[in-house]
Amino acid sequence: MTAQKLYAGAKLRELRTRLGLTQKVFAEKLGASLPYLNQMENNHRPVSATVVLALAQEFGLDVTVLTTGEAERMVTDMREALADPVFAAGAPPLADLRLAASNAPALARAFLDLHRAYRQSHERLASLDEVLGRDDTVLRPSPWEEVRDFFHYCDNYLDAIDRAAEHYSAPGGIRKDVVLIASETLAKAGVSLQLSDMTTIRRFDPGQRALELSARANGATQRFQLLHQVALLTQNDLLEATLDLARFQSAEARDIAKIGLANYFAGAALLPYRPFQQAALETRHDLERLADIFGASIEQVAHRLSTLQRPGAKGVPFFFVRVDQAGTITKRHSATRFQFARYGGACPLWNVHRAFETPGHFLRQLAQTPDGVRYLLLARDVSKSGGSFHAPVRRFAIGLGCEVQHAGALVYADGLDLKGQFEPIGISCRICDRQECHQRSVPPIERQLRVDPDRRGLLPYEIVG
Repeated sequence: MTAQKLYAGAKLRELRTRLGLTQKVFAEKLGASLPYLNQMENNHRPVSATVVLALAQEFGLDVTVLTTGEAERMVTDMREALADPVFAAGAPPLADLRLAASNAPALARAFLDLHRAYRQSHERLASLDEVLGRDDTVLRPSPWEEVRDFFHYCDNYLDAIDRAAEHYSAPGGIRKDVVLIASETLAKAGVSLQLSDMTTIRRFDPGQRALELSARANGATQRFQLLHQVALLTQNDLLEATLDLARFQSAEARDIAKIGLANYFAGAALLPYRPFQQAALETRHDLERLADIFGASIEQVAHRLSTLQRPGAKGVPFFFVRVDQAGTITKRHSATRFQFARYGGACPLWNVHRAFETPGHFLRQLAQTPDGVRYLLLARDVSKSGGSFHAPVRRFAIGLGCEVQHAGALVYADGLDLKGQFEPIGISCRICDRQECHQRSVPPIERQLRVDPDRRGLLPYEIVG
């Protein structure tokens, strides 16, 4: 089978610029001619094996960053954006989108930002949310969207925070009792800790230097919230420096992101990188065993598995998603080629939607996306009790998956025929080319339709080509 050629011009230019090198000096260090480097940086030629080796030897570069899925994520996002009816003339060819994502990623992001601003404006007008005379002419992404995209495009792995959390709870790779060390940290900071019978999960009084955790929350949640507060108290400089680099457009986005960064620290301290990765390999990624070993929830374990992307020590590339009962995606991350719809819900053929029907059980699915990539998918409900009879139950389902070539590392592959039938699934109906899908809600873009008034199949139209 012919090896896939590697085009990474934008990343080569970014590395050279960051190092402050001219093309001539950079070419000499890579052992390449100046014209060849110029062609590679403009994606006119693939990155050769010799150059890849030189990048690792000369600059200590983790060469896997050259093949990360940022460009593929942008292609997926652009295809979905171009499915908007406002682009009545039709979307550009897929090859053009891939070229834009790899050669001009800044332009691709600007396009996505522009479309998001258009959607926001359109939705405001449709809902009459924009009142006359309102002085708000500059359209921006919502703070939540801005933070979501920040984590999305940094692969949900933040090296400095991840290493700080690991050093805190597992210095030298040796795990400590996180409750004990967190309690000691709070005591040194003059903060009291108590469990209270309250519906609020965590409450900190800066004036009284008092932290309260809900006695109704389960142990995993209490530990996570305890470490979250430790992050805010002891890692503030690191969190603020990360926020400065992110350059969020609004104070609200920055505030939301800080919560997200503190959550990241909490998860990485509860499940420290090297001990957790080793345990994952030893248990063959058995989520229930890992949850028991580390005192975490199934959802926390699944989410953490999707973040094991440390350069030079990457784990199995997983994607992770959480959906509510309406199918709305409330959390998402992919370290694989699998991408999620930017707007709306997930493909209804995906087993994550059936998890609500079988509470407490893992569902397994062998699935294939329209691009031909095959996956092992897991799904399970993770309903969250409110802690009392009258409190509402928050119902979610999580999905975790990896490409089938990694399935042997998962206990969940046992007994499955990995060479047998794979169920067809997609990302979003608007960008899915499958012609005979019984769950299709809208036609795909870039395809012509034929309507026969004398014949009715699964759909009231036929997809041509």
